[in-house]
Amino acid sequence: MSNPINLVCPACGVTNRIPAERTADHPKCGKCGGALFNGHPTELTGANFGKHISRNGIPVLVDFWAPWCGPCRMMAPAFAQAAAQMEPQVRFAKLNTEDHQMIGAQYGIRSIPTMALFRDGKEIGRISGAMGAADIVRWVNSQL
Repeated sequence: MSNPINLVCPACGVTNRIPAERTADHPKCGKCGGALFNGHPTELTGANFGKHISRNGIPVLVDFWAPWCGPCRMMAPAFAQAAAQMEPQVRFAKLNTEDHQMIGAQYGIRSIPTMALFRDGKEIGRISGAMGAADIVRWVNSQL
């Protein structure tokens, strides 16, 4: 296996090791058989947040949001559209800060929506405010 990377399954959370050059070949999870890339943001929880940002061999963009936030709800379709465009280069994920307030506090989330880009468990970029899909893609590319 040349140049392998780890990918956390969005369905079952198992870490899969695949050749980096095969990420565009619609890889499946070795445990549950689910698609490792489905073109949709992964829902994060307190239980799986750390694993997704630290164990994925690709950057992970996390949308910190809450269901009562109008701009968050307005941005959700654009975030999903950007996910469909950028996978498999970047994993897109969402964390409901209403349900997981400790993680929001841990990362100093002061306003929502806020997007934070992680690589190897470290935050490499952050931006607040609702954005369209093209703006999200442009911002992520500028951070990589």
